[in-house]
Amino acid sequence: MTDRSVRPALWRVAIVALAVIMAFSLIGCSTPATTSTNTPTATAPVAKTNIVLASTTSTQDSGLFDVLIPAFEKADPQYSVEVIAVGSGEAIKMGENKDADVLLVHSPAAEKAFMAAGFGIERRDVMYNDFVIVGPASDRDGVKGAADLNAVMKALATGKVPFMTRDDKSGTNAKELKLWADASVSPTATANYKDWYLSTGQGMGETLKITSEKQGYTLSDRATFLTNKGGLDLVILREGDKGLLNQYGVIPVKGAAHVEGGIAFMDWITSAEGQTVIGEFGKEKFGQALFTPNYVK
Repeated sequence: MTDRSVRPALWRVAIVALAVIMAFSLIGCSTPATTSTNTPTATAPVAKTNIVLASTTSTQDSGLFDVLIPAFEKADPQYSVEVIAVGSGEAIKMGENKDADVLLVHSPAAEKAFMAAGFGIERRDVMYNDFVIVGPASDRDGVKGAADLNAVMKALATGKVPFMTRDDKSGTNAKELKLWADASVSPTATANYKDWYLSTGQGMGETLKITSEKQGYTLSDRATFLTNKGGLDLVILREGDKGLLNQYGVIPVKGAAHVEGGIAFMDWITSAEGQTVIGEFGKEKFGQALFTPNYVK
C-alpha cells in the first residue's frame, strides 16, 4: 500500500518541477529579445524637407553649388535643396509665383522691386564678384584701350566684331542693358545691328562657348569665365571698372511652401560658416576666390 501511494505523489512533484524549469527556460530565452528590441542598433534617418532654391545660371556654371549645397545640408540635415538655375529675371518670377522657397540672384533693381511688391520676407547681401568683358585677343573693336565704360560700349557698337547678348532677362543681361543705356547707345537702333548684335538666349556658360566659336565679345561674370576658360578662345579685355560690380542677394519667398527652409538657408549662407565656404571657393583651383563674401571680414 505504501509503495502505491508514494509513487503518484512522486510523479506529481516531478511534473511540477519540470513545469517550473520550462517556465524559467522560456523567460530566459525571451529576455535577450526584449533587450535587443529596446537597444537601438542604428541611428534613425532624419526626415528631410526639400526646399527649392531658384538661382542664376552664372552661379550654377561657376561650380559654387557643388560645394555650397552639401555644406548647408550637412549643417541643417533636416533640409535638402533642389537648385533651379535660370536667369535672375525668371528666378524672381518663380518667387512671385511661389514656385521657389528662396532666391539667390544678382539683379539689384529687380530684387528691390520684388521686395517693394511684398513678395520677399527679407533681402540680404551675400557675396559679390565682378563682370568682365571678354573677347578675342585681337580686340578689333578696341575695348581694352577705351577710356572708360561708356567708351567701351560705343566701341562695341561699331560692330566690327559680333557681340553676344544673352537676351534672357538674367542679371547679366540686365547689367549689359544698363551699360548700353549709360553710354546712350541703343544697339538695335544701329543700321546693321542684326549682323553684329546677336542673341543667344542661353545661360552664361553656353553664351561663352558661342562667343568663343564666333570670336566675338560678351559680358560675363568673372566666376563663370574662369571656370570655363580652359575650353574658350577668349581673353578678358575689360575689368575693374566701378560699373562692373556684380552683387548677389538672398531672399526667402513670402508665403512659399517651405518658408522655414528658405529662412534657414538665408541664415546659414550669411553666417560665418556659409560665408567661409564662399570665400574659400576657387582658391585651390584658380589661386583666387571666385566670390567675395559680404559678411566675413
